[in-house]
Amino acid sequence: MSPDSFPNSFSNPDLKVASLISVGQHPKSGRARRASQDARAVELGLKMAGSSSRLIHVGGGDETGLRQYLGMGLPEITLLEADGRADAVPILVRHLKEQPADIVLTGIHAERGEASGMVPYLLAEYLGWPIVPRIADIQKVEEGFAEVLQALPRGQRRLLRVSLPFIATVDNAAPDARQYAFGPARRGLMDGVAVDAPVDETRLEWQESPAKPRPKRLNVVKAKSAADRFKAATAKPQGQGGKVIRDGTDREKAEAIMELLIAEGVVR
Repeated sequence: MSPDSFPNSFSNPDLKVASLISVGQHPKSGRARRASQDARAVELGLKMAGSSSRLIHVGGGDETGLRQYLGMGLPEITLLEADGRADAVPILVRHLKEQPADIVLTGIHAERGEASGMVPYLLAEYLGWPIVPRIADIQKVEEGFAEVLQALPRGQRRLLRVSLPFIATVDNAAPDARQYAFGPARRGLMDGVAVDAPVDETRLEWQESPAKPRPKRLNVVKAKSAADRFKAATAKPQGQGGKVIRDGTDREKAEAIMELLIAEGVVR
């Protein structure tokens, strides 16, 4: 199937769609690959603009991982060549001002490195664009507005209407990315553009280590029978002990937050 032919799509080559991509990391082997959420963003860009959609990457990165995006059917990647320790946000801001887009898509966070998920929010702030987090689909674009389907917890969806241009992060609820093909991946172009990006000196002192999952708190259930134990195991968890403070001074609200942090052991 060609990139411009999709069932139930509204492919519009005149729509300027850019996908911000990064090099992912396989959770088991640790090998470089296309990032799962970024690949879903590229898939959504192909649905909207076909092969006219753009791919943008900041830094060097593993060429094998980046070429997997080209294997999805796109002709080239705009590679903004910068030091890996440089801040990507001002580089992207400058590039998008020079080559504007109607819609910028990206994953929620990277699969390696900082993976803070702050890049799309900082980018939206500097450009003055709206941002829609965790979208599952873009259903329609017309007359300067887009109808965006946002993914909510427990499988719920919310339809939003947002003005162009805007930035959106793509959730795992979005359609899976297609399998990439080896031939197009090798034939695609890596259009390198050297950019002036000073290195963030504070990053020189950072130490990186693999992330570890945080332990989950277990509820202690005192059950007298097997039926009680089954009910406790299958019951939907509900938050307890929460308190919403709408009135009071800023000092009183701050003291309530501090009491919670001390009770949870965050502050000692």
